Amino acid sequence: MDKTMEWFTKRMEESGITLSDVQLEQFEVYYRILVEWNEKMNLTGITERDAVYEKHFYDSLSLSFFTDMKQVHKLADIGSGAGFPSIPLKICFPQLQVLIVDSLNKRIQFLSHLTEQLGIQEVVCLHGRAEDIALLPEHRDRYDLVTARAVARLNVLNEFCLPFVRKGGLFAAMKGSQSDEEVREASFSLRELKGKLKSQHQLLLPNEQSERHIVLIEKTDITPRKYPRKAGTPLKQPLI
Repeated sequence: MDKTMEWFTKRMEESGITLSDVQLEQFEVYYRILVEWNEKMNLTGITERDAVYEKHFYDSLSLSFFTDMKQVHKLADIGSGAGFPSIPLKICFPQLQVLIVDSLNKRIQFLSHLTEQLGIQEVVCLHGRAEDIALLPEHRDRYDLVTARAVARLNVLNEFCLPFVRKGGLFAAMKGSQSDEEVREASFSLRELKGKLKSQHQLLLPNEQSERHIVLIEKTDITPRKYPRKAGTPLKQPLI
């Protein structure tokens, strides 16, 4: 086992995740396909293997340190980009039924190819805007856990993501840097979208030591009918 795999396996084990040879192979395949497709389209600025394992794979899986993934059946990942955090989570927790929403069709093509090559089932990759898909009855108020990683400010993310969360479920906003001001600014959108701040967590990436923050929001009731607003509106006119 090389150095990258060694620290990755060890760190995951310390966090209670024992990876099988099959799962480790899936991460390797993921890495290879990511780098290969990245030459044709912009998926990530990070392509060095050790960095991908740390800043994408480990970072995605850090969500499981603060939520009990064994209790999660349905997960929706909004604005997933190259599949983070949902695909690493799906590799480690195969019971997950995953919905990935992305507004760029090329990324959805990449993700469809990726899931096929990884041999993972129950992953739906949908091309569209979160605001439109959240209006569909089969996705509205349906998911145990909804994730968004470094997509937008929290007051915008709440409107993108909370409509997907079932009553009693969780929305996890995964951030590079945490400003308490951003959380304060989001208080109106939380009230409007029936969310309440559950907890905030901070961690450092193991090698690079850069900061990561996870904001966990609990859904207290079903989404009011007027939300989300028309596609594009949440970004242009955030709820403040």
